[in-house]
Amino acid sequence: MRRAFTLIEVLVVVAIIAILAGLLFPVYSRARDQGRQTSCISNLSQIGKSIGLYMADYDEVFPHAVDPSDRDRPEIWARHPEFQARIASMPFLHEALRPYTKSAELFKCPADRGTEVLDSNFGIPFKTSPSMYANYGTSYFFRTEIAFRFYSQERFELPTKVNVMFDGAGHWHGAARALRLDDNFDTILSLRKDYRYNCLFGDFHAKSLSASELDLAWRTRL
Repeated sequence: MRRAFTLIEVLVVVAIIAILAGLLFPVYSRARDQGRQTSCISNLSQIGKSIGLYMADYDEVFPHAVDPSDRDRPEIWARHPEFQARIASMPFLHEALRPYTKSAELFKCPADRGTEVLDSNFGIPFKTSPSMYANYGTSYFFRTEIAFRFYSQERFELPTKVNVMFDGAGHWHGAARALRLDDNFDTILSLRKDYRYNCLFGDFHAKSLSASELDLAWRTRL
């Protein structure tokens, strides 16, 4: 006669499976997140090569272009009205680089989950759903001062430390939620401690940075 499993035996097996799943899921999650980060860094590296090709055709000057935050929130340039006045007539960076890239997907960060506000301009709404790429065709921001001042790589004082492009939000590759419009300053500081940004530098190398490291890149003089 065939012996059936008892209820206790079934419960023990279910418990073992649950324990194994609990152990394996974080490992899988970390591997998935690492894969997305690696893909994003690869995107930025390839975009850097595309910028180099563009510059070879335009007297070694960076593209005279803007990113979505410049176009939709031009008030971030209120202190520079001469720059602000030019934004409406400038193309998006990913559009300017289109002839030099193999695929539009190059500008899509696989971790792009959209935004609520601008990470670098606290309190300014910038709602993109389901992703920044879906709204604008790019997941990346550009240090547009480079374009406004018609910079070449040779003009950088420290090209290895100047941020050129970077993720639209730090929670995509970080361990904290997105910033919200009603967050106070202390909450913002607490969240940003766990943010990560993939960044393309002035010499076209790309790597992952903490929020404080990206802030340091922003403080690097052109």
